[in-house]
Amino acid sequence: MKLASLKNGTRDGRLVVVSTDLAWCTDASHIAPTLQAALDDWALSEPKLRTLAQELERETIPRERFHEHDALSPLPRAFAWADGSAYVNHVELVRKARGAELPPSFWTDPLMYQGGSDAFLAPREDIPLADDSWGCDFEAEVAVITGEGPQGLSAEAARDQIRLVMLVNDVSLRGLIPGELAKGFGFFQSKPPSAFSPVAVTPDELGEAWNEGKVHLPLLSTLNGELFGKPDCHVDMTFDFGQLVAHLAKTRPLSVGTIVGSGTISNKLDDGPGKPVNEGGKGYSCIAEIRMIETIYDGAPKTRFMTPGDKIRIEMLDKDGHSIFGAIEQEVVRYEG
Repeated sequence: MKLASLKNGTRDGRLVVVSTDLAWCTDASHIAPTLQAALDDWALSEPKLRTLAQELERETIPRERFHEHDALSPLPRAFAWADGSAYVNHVELVRKARGAELPPSFWTDPLMYQGGSDAFLAPREDIPLADDSWGCDFEAEVAVITGEGPQGLSAEAARDQIRLVMLVNDVSLRGLIPGELAKGFGFFQSKPPSAFSPVAVTPDELGEAWNEGKVHLPLLSTLNGELFGKPDCHVDMTFDFGQLVAHLAKTRPLSVGTIVGSGTISNKLDDGPGKPVNEGGKGYSCIAEIRMIETIYDGAPKTRFMTPGDKIRIEMLDKDGHSIFGAIEQEVVRYEG
């Protein structure tokens, strides 16, 4: 089942069920006005939404064309957004580039920060940038939306609470990160609003590609029309989504509609740093990673961060080459205030 929130002049949009091929949708507001409302009453709303999805595929109910440009992020705002760092390879490269060792605990205890969840960008909304020195970067990731659970739930129980899967561009301002981390209090100004894919899907919609809390497909990132990255999401993923959600819930209850991100998708190559796509590698899911590798091998980065006019596209295709979630497609624009 595929769900989306269409623009309708409200903050939370209008809930629709979307066809498997992303061509059509049908109104679901008689079941739940918004996706959050559906999640709040999932035991009752989910079977009704599935019936609606089946009727949509059979073309037995009124339908309308689904246009990705009309979609907000599936949850235009959420009670909680926490981003993990499941790909320790990415973290290791970051630290290696600045000459720091990776603590052994990073392989057994996930990193996670709580981001701003009050105002997400739409999947085709521009990324405003006030200052080029802030180092605007994209981060292509997978994210899940959860049900609820008690504090201390296990990773197995956490997997059962994964309601929906989607993609995310976790926009990062790399130039602001060092100063914030030096204060010892984590990200804030360096993490502006993120954007999510036009569609969120139930895990079963992924078929065999969803296994043991991981997505077994490549994530494609295209920067200014050139393929920048195509890493496999299950490869080098140290912590699955069950482990990430359980980490979040170690000291607090899990709230309905919590979004948990995987962190930047990152693959090794022959147990070392990856290579660009044009050199036969899997490429990268953010600009920072290639800059790290350039620093390690050449002493200084060469690839620049995004500036106004740059465009990023993030998408995932199934084994037959069809888009699963629709595409995040954004342009960096100058923010004038």
